[in-house]
Amino acid sequence: MKKIIALALAAFMLVAFAACTGKENDADYSFADGDQYEYIGGSLNILNWGEYIDEELLSLFEEETGVKINYTSMTSNEEMLIKLRATDCVYDLCFPSDYIIEQLIANDLLLPLDMSKIPNAKNIQPRVMEIANGFDPGNKYSLPYFWGTVGILYNTKMVDEPVDSWDILWNEKYAGQIWQYDSVRDAIAVSLIRLGYDINTRNPEEVNAAKEELIKQIPLLKGRGTDDIRTNMVNEQAALAVIYSGDAYECWDNNNDLAYVVPKEGSNVWFDNVVIPKTAKNVEAAHAFINFINDANLAARNTEFCYYSTPNQGALDLLDEAFTSNEIYNPSDEILARCKVFHDLGDFVEVFNKAWDEYVSATGVH
Repeated sequence: MKKIIALALAAFMLVAFAACTGKENDADYSFADGDQYEYIGGSLNILNWGEYIDEELLSLFEEETGVKINYTSMTSNEEMLIKLRATDCVYDLCFPSDYIIEQLIANDLLLPLDMSKIPNAKNIQPRVMEIANGFDPGNKYSLPYFWGTVGILYNTKMVDEPVDSWDILWNEKYAGQIWQYDSVRDAIAVSLIRLGYDINTRNPEEVNAAKEELIKQIPLLKGRGTDDIRTNMVNEQAALAVIYSGDAYECWDNNNDLAYVVPKEGSNVWFDNVVIPKTAKNVEAAHAFINFINDANLAARNTEFCYYSTPNQGALDLLDEAFTSNEIYNPSDEILARCKVFHDLGDFVEVFNKAWDEYVSATGVH
């Protein structure tokens, strides 16, 4: 997903993306309401996931405002948290995930957003804001950037039965054809949900039970992965995989024999939101940038580049039906009703980490 992209692969992935999509991006660069920005100047230090924005938008913002953008990629939420907690933190904007935003708020590390400086916030879908309110009460400190679900991507030529439950990932019929996601919260969540437990459980016995089920699954796996899952599924080298919806949509776009489902037992709905750290030096430019990326035309272009679901209704109104009518990209309210957001586990996260270490040790692959 979005979540763990090796920096060493960044240049390769950009070329591969352009080659495999084989389509030009014709979205409008112009602003919905004409040029909106006065000269601001200075610099803007941004911390974001790798390959998680159309870089030409960065150049456009610089041209519009005279702001010099310094863009740094991160590979995990934990890396971002360390950087934001540092006494010499240099970032003006960052894009953490839901449960990390809870930690940042609890640790008083974020500035409240001045919504009067973000008029394009009106474009964010109310249903998305309602869900985000669960980890940012009152949507005071963050604004949704991209979002999506976790589910199962499968090859319809290789799987000859209905795929509607996480149970299929434990079906011996598909031994050696299953990818598990290489992430503590995501993999354990799949197992917890399958057992009927909450993904945010604070019960050590439930976490241990989920770990034991993951260990039972090991002989059936082709492997644990992140970005490599996409290549394997597109090239039909595996039948089933746990995957993020944005990656699933990209895979489907390159191989229409693939399909994606959020199982009936439920799943995780995730958010990456934009926030302004308290240490920000150019708060004016930070607010201007948030407003900029929420312009409907620019948000549409950005989502076409990244494939992840935009929360921006103005952008959705401009997108091709190939995006908006596809439930991988634009999940229904019925799908969202059975999904939950990850929450900060506090010190209990160590129980998850211990369980994960034991699971990884059992796989024999670190």
